[in-house]
Amino acid sequence: MKISDIAVLQQFCTMCDDGVSLGWHERNAGNLSCRLTEDELGQFVPFIKSRPQEWVNIGVCEESLAGEFIMITGSGKYLKNVSCSPQDNVCIVEINKSGDAYRIIWGLEKGGRPTSEFPTHFIGHSVIKKKSGGAHRIIYHAHTPYTVALGHILPLDTNAFSKFLWLSECECCAVFPDGVGVLEWLLPGGTEIARASGRLLEGHEAVFWAFHGMLVSGTDFDYTFGLCHMIEKASQVAVTALSAAPNMKMRRKMTEENLTELAESLNVRLNQDVLKFQFTEEPFCFF
Repeated sequence: MKISDIAVLQQFCTMCDDGVSLGWHERNAGNLSCRLTEDELGQFVPFIKSRPQEWVNIGVCEESLAGEFIMITGSGKYLKNVSCSPQDNVCIVEINKSGDAYRIIWGLEKGGRPTSEFPTHFIGHSVIKKKSGGAHRIIYHAHTPYTVALGHILPLDTNAFSKFLWLSECECCAVFPDGVGVLEWLLPGGTEIARASGRLLEGHEAVFWAFHGMLVSGTDFDYTFGLCHMIEKASQVAVTALSAAPNMKMRRKMTEENLTELAESLNVRLNQDVLKFQFTEEPFCFF
């Protein structure tokens, strides 16, 4: 078997390519990680370093990830290069038995370390593992332009942001019924944004970083990318409509009854705080 034959690596590369093709990964923007299953890790055994690197302190501790293995993009690496040279742009890290340090066992052959957003991925994986019973294994960060643009217009409030997206494209409420957690601007990388994002991931599968982009989680690559794509497409619809509307006011909208009817038809339970939220400030009043 060649390393390019490993299915999880193929899917990892495809997701990076998909984000690049949509313009979400300018320069070295964005990052992706996957918590590996035992079977997936087993396929990498022939390629694992005979002498793993030294343990590196993460700066945060998550005992629930002790002994786990995470595939993750490298710091400063360009996602457009992942598919053509994964061994130079991606790595697999082993988490120690205390849950506070990692070592690289595969990848980044030309040097480097995991993405600077590794603390966010690390805490995020701990949160989504606990709340999903281990089913959710993917975390993805992308610079989604329309979502970022919408963050310059809407209140940086979870209920306001989520409600506006739900009203912009009808199936949004079914794809992210818990809404999108909104985080005001924090310095990228480091533990502050990691802990704040982790708190929001406890109640949401997607988090919006103001002036920055999206952080999304999911069960697999398709699920996770689809969630990010849906949020960005709804943001594109919203920004386009607002740009064309007189005085930035929307002439018509879906109703709460429409959203409830759709959710019931798909057996989805909506976040009631988002559903009941009402816009009262210009230019967010509808007429």
